[in-house]
Amino acid sequence: MQDLTIDEHTLTVPLVWDDDADGRTIDVHASVVTRSGGEKLPYLVYLQGGPGHEAPRPFHAPTSPSWLDAALTRFRVVMLDQRGTGKSSPVGDRDLERGAAAVAEHLTHLRASSIVRDAEAVRQHLGAETWSSLGQSFGGFTTLSYLSTAASSLDEVYFTGGLGAVGHDPSEVYAVTYDATRTAVERYYRRFPTHRDAVRRLVDRAAAGDIVLPDGEVVSVSRLRSIGSLLGSNDGWQTLWSLLDQDPGTNAFRHDLASALPFGGRNPLYYVFHESCYADGVVTGWAAEQAEPADFRDDPTLLTGEHIRREWADTVPAFQPWGDVVDALADVEWPRLYDEAAIAASGARGAAAVYVNDIYVPLGFSLETADLMPGVHPWITNEHEHSGLRSGEVLPHLFDLTLGKRLR
Repeated sequence: MQDLTIDEHTLTVPLVWDDDADGRTIDVHASVVTRSGGEKLPYLVYLQGGPGHEAPRPFHAPTSPSWLDAALTRFRVVMLDQRGTGKSSPVGDRDLERGAAAVAEHLTHLRASSIVRDAEAVRQHLGAETWSSLGQSFGGFTTLSYLSTAASSLDEVYFTGGLGAVGHDPSEVYAVTYDATRTAVERYYRRFPTHRDAVRRLVDRAAAGDIVLPDGEVVSVSRLRSIGSLLGSNDGWQTLWSLLDQDPGTNAFRHDLASALPFGGRNPLYYVFHESCYADGVVTGWAAEQAEPADFRDDPTLLTGEHIRREWADTVPAFQPWGDVVDALADVEWPRLYDEAAIAASGARGAAAVYVNDIYVPLGFSLETADLMPGVHPWITNEHEHSGLRSGEVLPHLFDLTLGKRLR
């Protein structure tokens, strides 16, 4: 890290693009990371997963990404804080003083299509005619929106667990993610059969109100079951095993459970804004709840993944102030995010890691989307879960695929 230079850039941009009469503005922040000797390399913009999370900080050890070294061999890396996160006019609890209706309306302008416009502003500010992109998960969804509206600005595109469903309703996506999560959970129980009973006992404790986190949250059954999201990362099963192996009456369990739950108060947008990332011209209406299969309703040992629940706005202290906001967003008819014809005509070049066992981004839909971009080489693998980019092995492989494809 000693040979890195980080240049910070903050731009003021419209909150509502293409509406000069609106007049509201926000700040958008990006850090440009350059390795010594790489000052003339092209730019790669990193589009973070989420929605609702800022870009990682290169000098902060817990968040410094393992893929950065590989990226810096070919690029200067632009860490873009998505609007509403990090240093890009972050949205938080203090915004609620403006009232739920005003906050909900503000959030409707934070989607992938607006992030693309922000990225374009940063690219132009940096003086780059084109740049490349790396989209992790939701960042890949954002890349698809980029290809729908400004494909000529993108040289190479890299997707890691981010080939989202194009032309599918959120309920369709959630139905398939339930199937993938069921498979992952049953696989885990086959390895550790006694842990099904451990989960059953925890469910009974949660139903009785006997699991209380350090922040005072009385953990509901649905909230407890969301620990299944751990199975979406390469080493998440280890965290789940450690958690289920503990005495649930201890402080250690309470703190470890709080850390393991997938949605928290640090980034409330991840919960509040989550279902909108699947909404391509539709109303979400708590789609994850609507799509829940019967066996998940009947068997509480079937853990869930990134399936948010309305009741958490009543039971989770960090989300309680956001109840009216999430209700308003559930009724929004969201604008279109993707243009299938434009993506197909984009001429996109690059590579995509498609994870066979991904519980967040369904394999079948990813392959459908990959078919729209014949210049993007798909690497279909069961070596990694959704978090594969963190391994440090995925991005070099995608670079090799892209360079090889372009040489043929």
